[in-house]
This record gives sequence, structure tokens and C-alpha cells, in this order.
Amino acid sequence: MNFELIKAAERRLQGQAHRTPMLNSPFLDRIAGRRVLVKAECLQRTGSFKFRGGWSAVSALPQELRSRGVIAFSSGNHAQGVALAAKLHATPAVIVMPKDAPKLKIDNTRAFGAEVVLYDRAGGESRDAVGATLAEERGLTLIRPFDEPQVIAGQGTVGLEIADQAEEFGVRNADVLVCCGGGGLTSGIALALEAMAPGLRTRPVEPQGFDDVARSLASGRIERNETMTGSVCDAILTESPGEVTFPILRRLCGPGIVVSDDECLRAMAAAFSRLKIVIEPGGAAALAAALYHPNIIEGDTVVVVATGGNVEASQFAEALTAQEKAE
Repeated sequence: MNFELIKAAERRLQGQAHRTPMLNSPFLDRIAGRRVLVKAECLQRTGSFKFRGGWSAVSALPQELRSRGVIAFSSGNHAQGVALAAKLHATPAVIVMPKDAPKLKIDNTRAFGAEVVLYDRAGGESRDAVGATLAEERGLTLIRPFDEPQVIAGQGTVGLEIADQAEEFGVRNADVLVCCGGGGLTSGIALALEAMAPGLRTRPVEPQGFDDVARSLASGRIERNETMTGSVCDAILTESPGEVTFPILRRLCGPGIVVSDDECLRAMAAAFSRLKIVIEPGGAAALAAALYHPNIIEGDTVVVVATGGNVEASQFAEALTAQEKAE
């Protein structure tokens, strides 16, 4: 995995992915005690940064493999990213999703033309086993959600844009907070910033109880979560950082930050009221860290990646209620 793969993915993504804006609000600055720049990947195609990695991986396949079809497993955002990328390439797609994934994400994945196969995550059924069986039976190519170089390369294009946009804001030194599951986006951004803006330091943000990356960075070895359920941040619940992503994270990232579910819900409401954007709980973790954990962030500016906006209406209403109670 290297910077050249990210630049190649950037070329393939031209005319396909949106260059998402970097937003700022003096109201959020006041809460955080510093300037907060929010990279709004919730406005990306399919509602999250995952379209970048999906397109990068599908477009990099040889035509013979692409014509047979692809398979992916995801709680929703990677599912939608791969599904749309496959549809645009006229490629069959099978997506393995947990039964307890948000209905909106399951419905959207099907709407993009993919076949959705549900598995029992809470009951201990293995998505890897389900996916491996289907891939072998149908001759499909597996596109992993984060531990895949071409996926990481696509996600790394977020970092290229952050480097350019931070320069436009006059920012050369800052922490860049990234909502982190298995580390595909975080490692891709870290690689891009290493080459393009070395004064910007990437830091992963995770929900309480699912801080495998923060613990792994602290111990120097891959740590694992004991469960895969129990947080509203479904988009960033993974067992552990990946074999490909962790060495990059360990080499380039600052210490991880852990936030509560309540803080994520409050950050969702703050983003809606002050920036007029909709973020899902897992996509709000980085903003929650910036707003509610200012003492462990360095510098007078912080960059935040709002990674996704695919949230059920009932959960979004819960976030607005949480903010009202906190005020």
C-alpha cells in the first residue's frame, strides 16, 4: 500500500466522486474552543466516503473478473458504495449484511441493484464464512470493507482533498480526526497527508467499548473487541484493525480518541443545527471528539471528517432530543 495507489485512484474517481466541502461554524468553534473544519463526506454519493473505495476497487478489476461480479460484506455504507460502483460498471453485486443493520441501509443497497444476503451477526454467524461460500459458488471477487489496498486507495483521496482545502484555510499544522472502524479511511488519509501535508496529524476516533484501534496503537499490537453489537455507531463497529491498515496506523497516526454514544448523538444535532448537514452516529464520532474532548487535541484548529449521513429518521430524532436535554 503506497501513495501512488491513492493518486491512481484519484484519477479513476475523476468525474465520479464529489469533491465534498469543508465547512465551518463559529458556534461549533465556540464549543470546541478552537476552529473546527468539517470535511462533509456525508454529502458524498451514497451518503458516505465509502463510494470512493467501492469505485476504486471495482474500477481496478480486470474486465474478466469484473464481468463475473463482486461480493462485499458490510453493515451498510461499504455495501452501498460497492453496490453503486458495481451498478455503474454493469457488474453483478452480492452484499452480505447483518440482519440488525439499519433498514435504511439495507433498502438503499437493494435500490442500487445489489442482491442482499442477510446473516445473524448477533447470533455469532460469520460474515466471512457466508461471503467465502458465495464467492466460491458464483466466482465472485471479494471487495473487503477496509483491509484491501484498492479500497484504502480510494478512501485516501479524502486526504488529498483535505490537504488542498486545509491549505486554502491557511492550516498547515492540525489534528485530523477520523471516525474509525477497521482503519481503511484513517490509514488512507494518513498516507495522503504524509505526502501532501505532513503537518496534519491523523487521529482515529471510536465509540466506547469498541476502541480496538486506540488500544492497538497504545499496545503496539492488534487488539480485538469482545462483541460486535451494543453501540449506535454501527458504521464503525469492527472486530479489530486490519493486517494491512494497522502498520500504517501505527506508523503515522496520533493517539486514538474514544467518545460515548451520547456525545455522538449530540454531535449529530450540533452538525444539523449549525452546519445544516445530516450525519449518522458513526459518522459523527470525530466531531464529538472535537466538541467534547478538546483537552486531548492539539493546536488552534482541528479538522474533522464527517464520514456518513445514512441515518434512520427515528434515530435522528433521538439525536435532536439528546441535544435538547443537554442544553
